Amino acid sequence: MEYVLLILSFILILTGLIGSFLPVLPGPSLSWIGLLVLYFTKGIEMNYWILGFTLLLTIIVTILDFVIPAQGTKRFGGSKYGVWGTNIGLVVGIIFPIPFGFILGPFVGAFIGELIYNSKDSKRALKAATGSFIGFLASTFMKFVICMAFLGFYIKEVIENWNIWF
Repeated sequence: MEYVLLILSFILILTGLIGSFLPVLPGPSLSWIGLLVLYFTKGIEMNYWILGFTLLLTIIVTILDFVIPAQGTKRFGGSKYGVWGTNIGLVVGIIFPIPFGFILGPFVGAFIGELIYNSKDSKRALKAATGSFIGFLASTFMKFVICMAFLGFYIKEVIENWNIWF
């Protein structure tokens, strides 16, 4: 049973890591659930302080994930269309195999979203798209860092308890 929990925990943490880039998957939340599953594995001491602290970080990062792109767009004079365009552009950029699609997609999506909102002012659309893109990058980086930290916790616990399972 321990092997199943170890594998499930690892899969959840890796899915969370992938989810830090994809807006469809709740990356930090999945990674935290992976940590929770790991702590239910035989041989690993339940550390409530680590679980509580990482849960608090997950909640904060999840809230900031919604706030940061909107604030970036707002600070640069954009609208909700720019935020939606960023997310749609990310998904399109990942699906189509163009070089750096996951980077170019959000910017182009935000630009198109702003042009839909106000087709007469392309300078404003470019500025708002830049703000939305910067907010998206900051939010993605923050989620990636937290998911990597959770992966680090996983690796640390597995290495420390290696003799118990193998």
